[in-house]
Amino acid sequence: MSLLTRRSFLAGSASLTGLAVSGCVSTTTPPAAPPVSPYLSMYRAMPEEQFPIPAINLNKVPERYYRKQVRYNTPERVGTLIVDTSNYYLYLVQENGMAMRYGVGLGRAGFEWSGRARIARKAPWPRWVPPEEMIQREPELEQWSWKNGGMDPGLENPLGARALYIYQGNVDTLYRIHGTAEYWTIGSAVSSGCVRVMNQDIIDLYGRVPVGSQIVVI
Repeated sequence: MSLLTRRSFLAGSASLTGLAVSGCVSTTTPPAAPPVSPYLSMYRAMPEEQFPIPAINLNKVPERYYRKQVRYNTPERVGTLIVDTSNYYLYLVQENGMAMRYGVGLGRAGFEWSGRARIARKAPWPRWVPPEEMIQREPELEQWSWKNGGMDPGLENPLGARALYIYQGNVDTLYRIHGTAEYWTIGSAVSSGCVRVMNQDIIDLYGRVPVGSQIVVI
């Protein structure tokens, strides 16, 4: 092979090698990752709780019932809770015409009562004692009557992770705002109970509402 021919061959080989190497490197920008929904964090699993709470399957709850700060005009003062039974919403009135809105589920008791009252006490992971009227309708609940000490707290407890107790004056109305593990019932009428919200939402609400807060059910 002549010197000229050999040099031409080597130059051609180097050129091909360069093409081969460059062919392994992508020159396009990879697509950006889709934005992470803030609701995934809002309704995450909560293993730090006394009874670990699983994440909400958001496919089972219409988005309009997710917790959200909204504009809300009302003559009620800041800190008041307003339960809108027609639209299955609970509002916590905030400053500057805003409110934190939560989706709720309503049982018979939630529809039966309306008016003004106050949050007289709060409880994390409460015991549940069914009212006597409920036991009369469902005798199998007798095992959890006040005489039997009620139902132990936990994920199966109908009051969920937190409960807010509604009083008029010094009288317990027996109505509650409470958590529920049955999150797929939010936005609907359920067979029993008062005002239920998702466990993640009742934990959020519990931290915002002091004892003595006013509540209006409309």
